[in-house]
Formats: sequence, C-alpha cells, structure tokens
Amino acid sequence: MTEPLIRHDWTLEEIAEIYHSPVLDLVFRAASLHRSFQDTAEVQVCTLLSIKTGGCPEDCAYCPQAARYHTGVKAEALLSKETVLEHARRARDAGSTRFCMGAAWREVRDNRDFDRVLEMVREVNGLGLEVCCTMGMLTEHQARRLQEAGLHAYNHNLDTSDTFYGEIIHTRTYEDRLRTLDHVRKAGVTVCCGGIIGLGESPRDRMAMLQTLANLSQHPESVPVNALVSVEGTPLEHRPRVDIWDMVRMIACARILMPRTMVRLSAGRMDFSIAEQALCFLAGANSIFTGEKLLTTPNPGFEEDQEMFRILGLKPRAAFKKEKEETAA
Repeated sequence: MTEPLIRHDWTLEEIAEIYHSPVLDLVFRAASLHRSFQDTAEVQVCTLLSIKTGGCPEDCAYCPQAARYHTGVKAEALLSKETVLEHARRARDAGSTRFCMGAAWREVRDNRDFDRVLEMVREVNGLGLEVCCTMGMLTEHQARRLQEAGLHAYNHNLDTSDTFYGEIIHTRTYEDRLRTLDHVRKAGVTVCCGGIIGLGESPRDRMAMLQTLANLSQHPESVPVNALVSVEGTPLEHRPRVDIWDMVRMIACARILMPRTMVRLSAGRMDFSIAEQALCFLAGANSIFTGEKLLTTPNPGFEEDQEMFRILGLKPRAAFKKEKEETAA
C-alpha cells in the first residue's frame, strides 16, 4: 500500500529515519515533494514589525525583550496606528504580501491597547496584505475578535520539544501554548507555529517538536524555522552559531512531514550566504521575513532580498493565494 503523503500520525522513529538520512537524499526527497504541492519559484515574503517592544514578564532564555535580562532593549509603548500603517505600506511597496505585528506581551488583555490593535488589523487588511499577529497567549473570544477584524494568521511558536521546553521557559507551560493554538484554530484564523534551533536541544528534541506540529489534527499553515540569534545579556548569549546543515535538515524534514505548509526560513538568515539560503529553498523553504529587523534582531533588508530573488529566479507569492484558488474552484 502506498504511504499517504498527508499524515497526522508520525512516530518519532519514522521522523528520525528521515532526519538522519544522507543529506543529499533528504534534500532530494523534500524537493520532490515540494514540487508536488507548491510552486517552487514562489516565496511568501513577510515583514515583521514590533508594535510593542520590551518589558515582557516572561523568562524565555533566548529573548532580548524579557524585562529581567539586561540586553539594552527598553520597554516602549504601543506604536500609533499611523506609524504601523506607514511601515505596512512601505513593506507592501517593497514586495511583502504578509505583514506581521508583534507585541511583547505575555498574553492579550481586553483593554484599550487590544482595541487599538484590532483597528490596526482592520486597516492593514484594507491595504491588501495578509495580516498576522504574535502577542502571546489569547482566549478563543479574543481570537474571534481578531478574526472579525480581518486577521489572517496568528503566530505562537512551540519553540522546542515538550521535554526540553522547561530548560528554556518557566513562566508558561507547553500546554498553554497548545491551548492558544487551539483557540486560534477554532476562531477560523490560520496557524503559524514553529520553533528555534540552537537552544542547546538535541536532534531528538528537534524531531519531537516537528512531530507535535505534524500530528496536530490540521497542520499549521505556516511553520517558521528559526536559528537562534544569540543576544548579549540573555542566558543563551554564548550559544554557537547554528550550522547550515542543521537548518537544511530541519526545513527538509518539516517539508516532508507537512507538504502543504509554508515553511519559513526565519531568524538567523544574516548568518547564511545566498548559496546557503538557496540550499534551504531547495530543501523546501518557501517563505521568508524581509526587512532590516525581526522584532529587535538584525535581518536582511528589502534590497538584499530582492537581489537574492533575482539571482535565484524567485518571485513573491501573491497575498491570499490559497483563498483565491479555493474560491475559484
């Protein structure tokens, strides 16, 4: 019997066999599957803006925005709607089709700031951009309010495996994160959920995180794969740079487990050459963040990425492409 391509019952042993296969075989398998489900010339171009920076009460060991660490990131108030719209227009004009807004909150609260975010979502959506938010935990009611305002996606990463999670974060649980994903899904908002490699986790932890995502009843529409950007003042400031082959293995494995998902080559791209990023695209990555900052850490700018697209023959994926195809069908 032929193994189904879309599965939600992967075992850790099956994933390990894929992850540890010879890297050229792994990339070939992922690239072949990628061509079966996606237009490999298209890459979703996203821009991430920090709309509320610093002062977060969480203790995520990698994060420069945690109030308890001395990283030089100062707590700032929520940006004005006009400032956010200016950034959104600039991103759209530079080729981005998804605009993500990040707030350094532990959780969303029903207050005036949330009402202001809802207005931002409405107006950015009106610009023709897919709107994504990442603001910590939220209830199903809050997720529904965001959906009604026009939110397209909500990002809430698992970061790592269930078993390694407690080594990195103590101020919220793995179940808290899964509960938020459930609220997002029930509200009819698409799910963006991935993790970070280079935290000190084992390959088994990386595989276990992918297993959790791949065995959800519905695969996340977007899975960001982040390489740790070590920031001075955080507990992980001395962690070494993530090797490109670790990134390639994670992307290829994610592509094989979740063929229809957008797999995003996310944080850490500053450390990778165009040739190394090309390997990631070959392995199945089809989404990036562009713009000079990812919240508070460095990232390639619009012009650099436009040049990379020219060299590699890539083009931005249109906004709402899947929804338009489904409507047309």
